[in-house]
Amino acid sequence: MNLNKLFFLALVIVALLPTGCKKGFFETVPDNLITVDGVFTNRGQTERWLAGLYSSVQDPWLTSGGLQFHITTDEADISNWENPAMNSGALAATSINITTGGYYEKIRLANIFLENIDKNQEILALNNGEEIIKRYKGEAQFLRAYYHWVLMKQFGPIEIAPLKSGSPNDDYQIPRSSWDECVAFVMKEMEEAKQNLPANNFTVGTSDVDPARTGRINQIVVSAVQAQILLFHASPLYNGNVELGDFKNMDGKQLINQTYDAGRWAKAAAAAKAAIDLAEANGKKLFRVNDADPFRAAFLSCRNLYWDGWKDEGIWLRVTNSSGPYEYSAAPRSIQGTPWNGIALVQELVDDFRMKDGSEIGGSGYNENTYTNTANPYYVSGTNTMYTNREPRFYVDVTFNGSVTPAVAKAGANNARVEFFLTGNSGKAGETRNWPKTGYTSRKNIHPTFSFSPYVYLARPAMLIRLAELYLIYAEALNESDPGNPDVLKYLNAVRTRGGIPALTGGTQVQLRTQIRRERRIELCMENGARYFDVRRWKVPQEEGFVQGGSYTGMNIEAGSILSDPAFHQRKIAFSRAVWQRKYYFYPYPQEEMDRNKQLVQFPGY
Repeated sequence: MNLNKLFFLALVIVALLPTGCKKGFFETVPDNLITVDGVFTNRGQTERWLAGLYSSVQDPWLTSGGLQFHITTDEADISNWENPAMNSGALAATSINITTGGYYEKIRLANIFLENIDKNQEILALNNGEEIIKRYKGEAQFLRAYYHWVLMKQFGPIEIAPLKSGSPNDDYQIPRSSWDECVAFVMKEMEEAKQNLPANNFTVGTSDVDPARTGRINQIVVSAVQAQILLFHASPLYNGNVELGDFKNMDGKQLINQTYDAGRWAKAAAAAKAAIDLAEANGKKLFRVNDADPFRAAFLSCRNLYWDGWKDEGIWLRVTNSSGPYEYSAAPRSIQGTPWNGIALVQELVDDFRMKDGSEIGGSGYNENTYTNTANPYYVSGTNTMYTNREPRFYVDVTFNGSVTPAVAKAGANNARVEFFLTGNSGKAGETRNWPKTGYTSRKNIHPTFSFSPYVYLARPAMLIRLAELYLIYAEALNESDPGNPDVLKYLNAVRTRGGIPALTGGTQVQLRTQIRRERRIELCMENGARYFDVRRWKVPQEEGFVQGGSYTGMNIEAGSILSDPAFHQRKIAFSRAVWQRKYYFYPYPQEEMDRNKQLVQFPGY
C-alpha cells in the first residue's frame, strides 16, 4: 500500500467513527477496510462509505452541544447545564464550541467516493446498476456541497475545499472565497447533483416510494436546500452589506458584496416556488388533523406533526436523531421517572405567541393579575390568565405554570399539571440544576406517551426541512421582490390557518414583512436554529423584538407556594448575556484551522 492510500485510510477510519450509541444509515462504519481500492470493488463496503458521508448531517434535536443555535439566541436557556462562550462574551478562536474539521473530512471522503465509485463492477453488474451508481454519485456530490453550506452559515465566506482527494504534499493554503463565489459554487454543485437523482426516493425500477430510503437525498431535498441558500443570499447580511466592508482577504479581496442586488429576492422566490411545486407533485402537503373543534384541530395538527406528520410534510428527514434525549431534557419533573426539566424558554418568546384571535398580547383579553376558574385540555383551574385564550401553537410549544403535564404523569393529583413555582413539582426548591431559570420549558416534540422511567420513547424521523418552511421562504422572498403578489398571502395564510390563526386579508410590504418574520418565529421555534440565523441574515439583532444578548426575563422562580401565587407570576430578569457585538454575525474560524492555513483571515473582531 502506498503512502497516499495509507493517509486516506487513516482519514476514513477517523472520520467515519460513530458519534453516538445508535446506529443506522447516518451512523455507519465500513468494516474490514484493507485499501481504498478494496472498498470500491465491494458493494457492501462502498455503500457503507456512502452511508458514512451522511453521518455529519446535522441532528436537529441533539442536546449535547446541538442546542447551541437555540441557547445563543432569544429562544432558550440551559445555563444550569451549559452556557456557550458567546453568551459570556468570551467567544474567541480558542474557545469556540463548534469545529470545521468534521465537515472538511466529509468533503474529502466524498471526493474519494466520487473518484472511485465507477470502479465498482459488483454494483454495475446489478439490474439498473448504472442507475444506482448515478444516484450514489448524486448523493455524494450533494453532500459535499451541503457540508460547504453548513460551514457558510456558521462562518460566512469560507475556504472552498479542493474537489479532488489530494495527497499530504498538496498545497492546502487556501484563502476564503467571497460569499458570492461560495454561493455560486454550492448552487452549481447541487444543480449537477440533482441531474443524477430521482425526484423522490423510489424503489429501483418502480414509481413507489421506498421506505428503506427515508432520509436519502433526492431532487425534492436538493431543491429545498437551494431555496434556503438563495433566501440567505438575498438577505441584508449578505446583500450589499457595507457594514462588513472591512471583511477582506489579505490581498484586499472583498468577501461580502457591497452593492445591493434586488434581483436576488426574485431568484429566491422562484427557487422556493419550484421546490414547493416539486414537493407537492410528489405528494407533500401541510399535515392536518381533522377535529370538530377547529382549535383542537389546529393544536393536534401542530403537535402531532413531529411524529405523525413527517410523511406528509417532511422534505428532508434524519432517521436516527436525538429526539429522545431532547424529550427528557425538556420534559417537566411531573412526568413519570422525573425528567431533567431544563430547556427553558425565555419570556420574550412566550410573549410573541399571539392570542387565539391572532391579536398581540396586552389587549382586552389578556391579564397577568387574575386566575381562571375553569380547566380545559391545555391548562388547569387556577392558571394565570396570561396563559389562557392563546393561539394553539402556544400550547404545543410552551410548558408553563398550570399547563397540563405533556406526557405520562407521575402518580398524585398535582402531577397532572406542571408547577414551576418555587415549591412546585417542577420548581427550583430542592433541586441542584434541573429547573428552568425562566419558569417555562420547551414542549414541542414531547410525545404524549413519553415516560422517563420506565423509558418509553416513540422513534420517529426528524425533519431537517419541511413544507411549511418552504411556504414561508416563498412568502418572504416574494414579498421583497413582488409586493402585492397574491401568493404572499396565500402561502403565509396556509401556515397561519393550519396553526389556528385567522387569515390575513391584506397589508403593505412592511406590514407583511413583520407578519412573515413573526410567523417564522412561532412556526419554526426550536427547529434547526431558524431563529439564530434569521436575526442575523435580517441584520436586526439590536432592534426591538429581536434583541440578541443583554437581559432576558421570565417568571419569579424564587417565589410561590401554590399554583395561583401572585409572587411567582411577576416578570423579572432570569439571566443576562453579553451584549450584542458585530462579530457575532459569524463564528470565528477555530485557532487550529488558522494555524494550519496561513491564507485564512479571521472575521473582524476576533
